[in-house]
Amino acid sequence: MQSNKEISALLKLIDDPDYEVYDTVASKLLHYGKEIIPRLEQLWEVTDDTEVLERIELLIHRVHFEDLQADFVAWNNAFQPELLRGAMLLAKFQFPDLNVPAILTQFDQLRRNIWLELNNYLTPLEQVNVFNSILFNYYKLQGHELTEREPKYFFINQVLDSKQGNSYSFGIIYLALCEILDIPIFAVDVPRQFIFAYIDALHNFLDPDDKGINQIQFFIDPLNGIAYTPKDVEAYLKKINATDYESYFAPMLTRRIIYKMMEELALCYRYRREEHKADEIQQLMLLIAEPE
Repeated sequence: MQSNKEISALLKLIDDPDYEVYDTVASKLLHYGKEIIPRLEQLWEVTDDTEVLERIELLIHRVHFEDLQADFVAWNNAFQPELLRGAMLLAKFQFPDLNVPAILTQFDQLRRNIWLELNNYLTPLEQVNVFNSILFNYYKLQGHELTEREPKYFFINQVLDSKQGNSYSFGIIYLALCEILDIPIFAVDVPRQFIFAYIDALHNFLDPDDKGINQIQFFIDPLNGIAYTPKDVEAYLKKINATDYESYFAPMLTRRIIYKMMEELALCYRYRREEHKADEIQQLMLLIAEPE
């Protein structure tokens, strides 16, 4: 009861022309977290003053953003952060009330359709062809280059609804499906690209101490599913004068993938001169472990 009285008193001061008073009021309101949002939304509906409306909208955004920061910290601290979960958190930056169950339902439909077409007798390339057939022919996913600078192509909910995305959003869908279907496809850190490698573990079964050797069969562009040979990628690396081949071919960890995706999104906002959004994305990046 006491908190309701305090909230009501604070809301009456939200239009105070003294910015020091407003800052104090805002700080106290933010202390209530997400429970304050319905009260702020009610006030927004009955307010005509443009400046007060902007203050309310900013407060709601700050509450959502602080909540998102806490979610990213928890995700980052997990032993094995889930890639799809990381993508959904990033989407919550633009869509705080993200419908997570709807995304999981759409993802599971994709998984089922691919699973029904897979069997143990398919070669690695045939497995990839199944993925490509379902994603690009059946679901009609349409890829866009990162140079298009469209934020909507980064957000997993919009990508699943519109069936349009970029290499990162498509890539996360692809990788999450591979993980759950036990297909050994991983993102690799090739410079200026976001591509995958189909990595087979070769073993000498006559040697009990053999730990196996990882061998890349081919590379995949998640934007369109096109496969490239190791020689194709080596030629590209030579063309850009890259030298540290081993580091480029090691599988990227989940945190690194989400970090790079956020990095590209921040650049996208900078290009569109939405500096405040770029700054907030970079704040979120700081919450993720440094790229390996």
